[in-house]
Amino acid sequence: MSETSGSVAERFEQLYGSAPEGVWAAPGRVNLIGEHTDYNDGFVMPFALPHTAVAAVSRRDDGVLRLHSADVPGPVAELTVDALVPQSDKRWTAYPAGVVWALREAGHAVTGADVHLASTVPAGAGLSSSAALEVVVALALNDLFGLGLRGWQLARLCQRAENVYVGAPVGIMDQTASACCESGHALFLDTRDLSQRQIPFDLAAEGMRLLVVDTRVKHSHSEGEYGKRRAGCEKGAALLGMDALRDVPAGELDAALERLGDEEEVRRLVRHVVTEDARVERVVRLLESGETRAIGPVLVEGHASLRDDFRISCPELDLVVDTALAAGALGARMTGGGFGGSAIVLVEEADVAAVTKAVEEAFAAAGFASPRVFEAVPSAGARRVR
Repeated sequence: MSETSGSVAERFEQLYGSAPEGVWAAPGRVNLIGEHTDYNDGFVMPFALPHTAVAAVSRRDDGVLRLHSADVPGPVAELTVDALVPQSDKRWTAYPAGVVWALREAGHAVTGADVHLASTVPAGAGLSSSAALEVVVALALNDLFGLGLRGWQLARLCQRAENVYVGAPVGIMDQTASACCESGHALFLDTRDLSQRQIPFDLAAEGMRLLVVDTRVKHSHSEGEYGKRRAGCEKGAALLGMDALRDVPAGELDAALERLGDEEEVRRLVRHVVTEDARVERVVRLLESGETRAIGPVLVEGHASLRDDFRISCPELDLVVDTALAAGALGARMTGGGFGGSAIVLVEEADVAAVTKAVEEAFAAAGFASPRVFEAVPSAGARRVR
């Protein structure tokens, strides 16, 4: 952590002249399976990382919002809550400010705040660093102003902040994972009605590990390609007369693709979303029946679909998957929005070192920047820590 909860509180006092009313943390996430299904009303299965955004916060009653980050050089940013306007801010401050805007727009009396933030969630790695930032601020304000909102409600408001205020067309998964995940579990989430089921996911007890390989290739959801994929999915649903691609039964996929005729790009997007929803349900069944190792091939299928149908992989992500599998991994796939970011690798505990070495050597041989490899341990969702 770039700063502990104690040092975040100390830095807050240095910046603002008094101790914070509290300190909160919200995690990044890894998505085990279910990619680009969330904005199609489908199924996802993320779990929270131990990496968190931490916020020291105090209330204000004068309509002033002051923001500072340990991770972005610069002075305290001072904003006026009445003057917050969607898509007017292209800096990091848009994320916490957007949360304040969304809460106020929903009728909640947030009258200002002093905020100091620090995060260990790798930015641009497809691990939801922005969602962690949003959720930690939302939880702090919920507690301080006594708003009484539940985790899923905070997630909805944070999604609105990112969609409308920041201008990024993200789905609901990242914010819900950060707000609602539980330690030692993956979250089986139906993004249509936000119903949730915590699925036990303790790989260490079964002699396995899940590695995250951050390729260090950066991406931005608010730019171009993500939005194009989402628009293509919406077009597919409209052409099929459905509210969302979630409504296409897996058993009727071939017939649906035929109905789309020569809309080849839309056909690929539809095929990915429908088969990916089915993969999420398969993984849930396997985990609940104790067949954890059997999820490996499902992860590989998911990567192939993202690479070939959704077309959002990149050479670095493909190299991670191919190299890890060749070195003995049980399964691997890209995770996150695509065009960079991270891959996940399911390995036997005894194979961690060999797989890690193989991936690092493959990147060196290809002339890529050295990847960051770490173990993903299913961790707790957002909470007050001080």
